[in-house]
Amino acid sequence: MKYKYILFDLDGTVSESAEGIRYSLEKTLESLGAQPVDLSDYTKYIGPPLLDTLKNLCKLPDELCDKGYELYKNFYAEKGKLMNKPYDGIIPVLKELRKMGAKLAICTSKLEATAIEVVDELGLAQCFDAVAGSNRDSTRKDKKDLIPYALELLGGDKENAVMLGDTWYDAKGAMECNVDFIACSYGYGADDAMAKYNPVAWASAPEEIINLV
Repeated sequence: MKYKYILFDLDGTVSESAEGIRYSLEKTLESLGAQPVDLSDYTKYIGPPLLDTLKNLCKLPDELCDKGYELYKNFYAEKGKLMNKPYDGIIPVLKELRKMGAKLAICTSKLEATAIEVVDELGLAQCFDAVAGSNRDSTRKDKKDLIPYALELLGGDKENAVMLGDTWYDAKGAMECNVDFIACSYGYGADDAMAKYNPVAWASAPEEIINLV
């Protein structure tokens, strides 16, 4: 193996989660009486931190963002997360990587407590050595901050690490941390956006990951 420490984005890399995220955003905007937003393009809101999505895509004023955050969290916890499912083929890949001696972590901008719940709900807790997510106060929401945190949880170092993700947010974070990046083109992100950050490899399906790491 090229890498000992393997970091996986969650949404669009490990789990098919678009339906639950879209549902939770729509319910949040409806509850706030806010203007509906076209959520047909998943690349616009799967990947960025939630607060960024509420401000930039949903156009919520600052005074409503905190309330929107809490509403979203509740809608996602009640129903959104239950719409998640692992990508076909990802579970055998994760188990095989563990057998090969790699240490695996989820590295997501999703709130850490929520990410832990999702991983558990998907039946994947035994596949990961750590789950690294964001703080509620937004002090750890970008991948440039999450990647070092995930490696710290694994007891690892960036020289032997790789980040796998499906969006340019993952790719940019890896570049900023000087960590190799593998683009998962089967996810929700745009390939051309990831290509700008020079991934070391591309995975068009979860099964391809084994031979890339």
